[in-house]
Amino acid sequence: MKSFLAKSQEVDHSWLLVDATDLVLGRMSARVASLLRGKHKPIFTPNVDTGDFVIIVNAHKVRVTADKMATKIRLTHSRYPGGQKAEPLGRAMEKNAAEAVRRVIKGMLPKNALGRKMALKLKIYAGDTHPHAAQQPVNITESFRQ
Repeated sequence: MKSFLAKSQEVDHSWLLVDATDLVLGRMSARVASLLRGKHKPIFTPNVDTGDFVIIVNAHKVRVTADKMATKIRLTHSRYPGGQKAEPLGRAMEKNAAEAVRRVIKGMLPKNALGRKMALKLKIYAGDTHPHAAQQPVNITESFRQ
């Protein structure tokens, strides 16, 4: 029996909606990264973008366990001597919760051109509204709460 290999032009990308209210950040991010890769589909092929578009609303209401808001540090470096900057997760969530959640999910995707393409299918909004109603996204938040 031959193995099935998906072709990028034959893949149907659906739209999924996740309400992040009271979801644990790491667990939600792992599930969303899996949806973006397409690992939930039987046609999953590692070298083809088989994933779906994912819309996350209420990103500012996401939870983290323990005291990670204060102790989890995001480091950036300008590549100049003394150019390292450290920012706790709590401050990043206050400044821009959607961008903080995006960085967590993007870190769980492949580090190549395909991973960057998958990250473009992620739409995150801090509030409870989104401009993607025309795509008729399917709400899958209940499957995240189990």
